[in-house]
Amino acid sequence: MREQLQKRLEDLQKEFEKGQAKLHEMEMQQSVLRETLLRISGAIQVLEELLTEAQPRQEAHLRSVDER
Repeated sequence: MREQLQKRLEDLQKEFEKGQAKLHEMEMQQSVLRETLLRISGAIQVLEELLTEAQPRQEAHLRSVDER
């Protein structure tokens, strides 16, 4: 009986260690993904700002062309 309990304990400890390693790996992946999304979000913001700034200039240019 004691041997069975000892074996089960060892098996559970190994499973626990595997689970901890997998959790650490997934946390690292989450961190990388979060950083990637942050960079993409920043790029989106810059492009939106550039498009917003360019819109009035483009409209003004079109008006000046129409006036000719």
